[in-house]
Amino acid sequence: MPDETILIVDDEKEIVKLLEIYLTNEGYRLLTASNGLEALDHLRVDTVDLIILDVMMPSMDGIAACMAIRETNNTPIIMLSAKSQDIDKIAGLSIGADDYVTKPFNPLELVARVKSQLRRYKRLNTARVPNDDEIIIDNLCIRLAARTVTVDGREVRLTPIEFAIVRLLAVNRGIVLSMDKIYEEAWNEPYMESKNTVMVHVRKIREKIEKDPQKPKFIQTVWGIGYKMVAR
Repeated sequence: MPDETILIVDDEKEIVKLLEIYLTNEGYRLLTASNGLEALDHLRVDTVDLIILDVMMPSMDGIAACMAIRETNNTPIIMLSAKSQDIDKIAGLSIGADDYVTKPFNPLELVARVKSQLRRYKRLNTARVPNDDEIIIDNLCIRLAARTVTVDGREVRLTPIEFAIVRLLAVNRGIVLSMDKIYEEAWNEPYMESKNTVMVHVRKIREKIEKDPQKPKFIQTVWGIGYKMVAR
């Protein structure tokens, strides 16, 4: 049975109770919070493996909470929202969320997404590679074992999904990877025909590692296919 801890952050008691039933049945340890401030308090004292974060909450909403969490924490975040427009999903992913689920949702689907995120995060953290295994491309340095990325010696903070994408492209540098390949490898689940998801994450990565994100030198777009990391 799983021994991971999941933090549920939602002010709707019915939603929290529903998630508690399904996630407890899967063997997860659960913590709950009714707003972003309570969530941050938990993260200061508890070890959390995944966060389910609602968008609309009092005191501190999910958007502000996600941004605050990402300043110091790379724990996977699944955002919940009653908004279903693509622009809302893109906004959630742009601030560092790893996945986005629209209310009302199928609890079994959410449980599947939780498992997928935890598998991917655990796989990245337990990858057996030498401590000195690193990829250097010009002034970009990717340390696979330490899971760190630096540009000009300055560490760049990436979310788990962002690092998974950088790692995948770097290991296959010089090779064009399709959108579906990147999605399936980084998210560890079948491609769901949502090019926007991959595009948003690549854009955020470029903003962090490229001197000029509009003219990227590390991650290049191959129109109609996908992306590649330069080999030099």
